[in-house]
Amino acid sequence: MAAPMSDCRKALESMEPSVLPGGAAPYGNFPDYARFHPPEGRVRLLPTALLSRLFPNQRGGPLLGLDVGCNSGELSIALYRHLLGLQDDRGRSEHSMAGMELSLLCCDIDSELIERAKQRSPFPASVSYVTLDIMDPNTREPLLHSYLSKFGRSAFDICFCMSVTMWIHLNHGDSGLVTFLSYLASKCTYLLVEPQPWKCYRAAARRLRKLGRNDFDHFRSLAINGDMAEEITKILTQDCAMELVCCFGSTNWDRSLLLFKSSRPDTCGD
Repeated sequence: MAAPMSDCRKALESMEPSVLPGGAAPYGNFPDYARFHPPEGRVRLLPTALLSRLFPNQRGGPLLGLDVGCNSGELSIALYRHLLGLQDDRGRSEHSMAGMELSLLCCDIDSELIERAKQRSPFPASVSYVTLDIMDPNTREPLLHSYLSKFGRSAFDICFCMSVTMWIHLNHGDSGLVTFLSYLASKCTYLLVEPQPWKCYRAAARRLRKLGRNDFDHFRSLAINGDMAEEITKILTQDCAMELVCCFGSTNWDRSLLLFKSSRPDTCGD
């Protein structure tokens, strides 16, 4: 399933996130994110029942997924349904027609968005939501370890990082972005990434300036810039022991969906 490379949402910070007037969200925690970037714009690019193609010989127990920066859960649910080939929420709705199971842990720094996601979830037994700053190892490690240990696992089968990288980058700098990607690469077999292009960085900074706020702390000092899909691919393939499996194309808002696979023996087939 190899294909060539073709061709703004969560930040995970330790302070309490806030949404500013005028549509600016310094941590990407937009309250109505799915209204201006609908889930269908992403999932339509992905093959139906993709998981059965990535994991043709599923081990005992469900596949495990992690969705980082899930906002209020609309995209998480759309991914869950689409990747398992589910048509609706009726009947044996927590299993695909092929009998494949997925347990999906979704996290976001914004507790209000997480509460909204919990209230709306049609798959409460299979899709879990937690408030988590993924950049804080003191909270991240015990929470993820506890979740994985319930299944006797030490890593996820697949992680989703959908329009999150920019917020990590703006709030934690170049080193923070590399640390974030390295951590995700160490915790999964497959990683699906939707990087924001550089024009989104400029737009996010412009929104802050219009409100009389200073730029993001790291914006003007970022050495990793330009073609962000290319830069993130470089980090993951050169520094994180992953290989690019496929670029599924770009959304209508000009963001690529990139699928990577770990080449580490301790994550592949964990």
